[in-house]
Amino acid sequence: MITLSLLSTRIKRAARKHFGWRTLRPGQLAPMKTVMKRRDALVVMPTGGGKSALYQVPATLLPGPTVVISPLLALQQDQIAALNDRGVPALRAVRISSAETPNQKAEALAAIRSGEARFLFTTPEQLASEPMQVEIRSLRPALVAVDEAHCISSWGPDFRPDFLALGHLIRAIGRPPILALTATASPPVREDIIKRLGLRDVTPMISELDRSNLFLEVAYCPDENYRWRRLTALLDEDEGLGIVYVATRRAAEELAERLTEAGYAAGFYHGGMNGGAREERHEEFLADKIQVMVATSAFGMGIDKANIRWVAHVALPDSPDSYFQEIGRAGRDGAPARALLLWRAEDENIQRYFTGGAVDEKELRDLAAVLRTGAHTKAELREKTGLGTRKLGQLLALLEQVDSVATIGTTKVLAPNYAPPAAKAAKLAAAESERQQTVQRSRIDMMRAFAQTRSCRGQILLAYFGEHLPDPCGHCDNCLNPPADAPVSPAPSSTPASASVSEIPIAEELFPVHSTVRHQEWGPGLVLGYENDKMTVLFDSVGYKTLSVKVVSKQKLLVPEEV
Repeated sequence: MITLSLLSTRIKRAARKHFGWRTLRPGQLAPMKTVMKRRDALVVMPTGGGKSALYQVPATLLPGPTVVISPLLALQQDQIAALNDRGVPALRAVRISSAETPNQKAEALAAIRSGEARFLFTTPEQLASEPMQVEIRSLRPALVAVDEAHCISSWGPDFRPDFLALGHLIRAIGRPPILALTATASPPVREDIIKRLGLRDVTPMISELDRSNLFLEVAYCPDENYRWRRLTALLDEDEGLGIVYVATRRAAEELAERLTEAGYAAGFYHGGMNGGAREERHEEFLADKIQVMVATSAFGMGIDKANIRWVAHVALPDSPDSYFQEIGRAGRDGAPARALLLWRAEDENIQRYFTGGAVDEKELRDLAAVLRTGAHTKAELREKTGLGTRKLGQLLALLEQVDSVATIGTTKVLAPNYAPPAAKAAKLAAAESERQQTVQRSRIDMMRAFAQTRSCRGQILLAYFGEHLPDPCGHCDNCLNPPADAPVSPAPSSTPASASVSEIPIAEELFPVHSTVRHQEWGPGLVLGYENDKMTVLFDSVGYKTLSVKVVSKQKLLVPEEV
């Protein structure tokens, strides 16, 4: 049996031998050891923290190939090039995706089978093919790394349903140990990742999320002209490369055109562009040919570019999850960088529109009725129900979440014996859909609260992710220049048990951070943090709620949750 000290030594030697790293970064060794012990892991590590190394180093020691599942071809290409450019046989990587011809896919599989390559990059859509599942299973992979794992939660339900099926697809290739990686995952997203992937005995490993080199700044813009002036002022002050995030594809094109006309080297990027145009724009940015990339959230995931000096948002992001992911692309080299949010009240309406409306209960009921007649492939379900691929994936995911769908083999689904009648299943699934939308709306509320806070922004942001920052961050606008009406945080002190509600000092913790509580109407919740006289609690049923500490204490709105 290998001791933990010997395991650490083997990992460090492999990192030095194959990558030239004399030391590992903080937070890297523990996940690597978990992978080497053939156990599942979920790792939350900031952008630039070295997540790829968590599977790359152990892969050189494991007995079989490593399958890397990631969402974007550009992201895959960067990682493949970084491995192959080292010229080390043990690090050679190949890919199976929509960009490869059948012959190229066959050659990639042959390279893995012969031992000429050790890493196989692919997408959930490729794994959804039963013949491909058979091929990859025959390779006997030792590890599956799911990069950008938060996409399982944020993209799966609405954009790419195959992300929701990743747990089933990984079981279809032999269910090797799974390493899930992300730079941003709030508590509900972590739970979603664990559930969807079927991770076993996992405690999320969360690295230090505070980015001290990243200055956080927010400005409310009364009109678009003011927002334009603030944005161009940023560009004039900082000549480095940066990204401007917008809410819609049209906004990306229009703002890029306006910036170009004003003399800035700007380009745009969004998911509506064809693949070739997106790849070209991506390469131009990496080559420093575009100074200002105006983009929707489709751009930047996993981008390995150290000299991005700033990230600006000219619309309120849909959640702190998205915001944290996007600003994390600045300052990856550790040098000072800026994150500027320019928001208007109207931005919130756009994000609420994107959350969508109520799910069609009749469509759910009709689909559930078909499922009760026996096992069907998705193609058969599309033919019988008339539903499109995306809508079918959404409805199946909802029915699965209320235990009304089971997967048979690798490609067929049906209603299991324990499933409720079709009408009941539809009601349960519709209620789950409404719960998810309620939680998403609460994320928008939390983003607005971050924008409006007069206190430390770093503390507010990290509290959303369940991280407690005991002292003000010191790298946000409110810390540097406290607003005149900003509350003053008190010095640490203890409060007598007999103190009245009116005597409770600002930021007094009625319940410890990360403790579980129960609300009579909203049910169980997790205490995330305190800001002055407010506390933030994440409830399973309604999402994030900001409550008055005094009101909670006086009316006894919360009680400790019994374990």
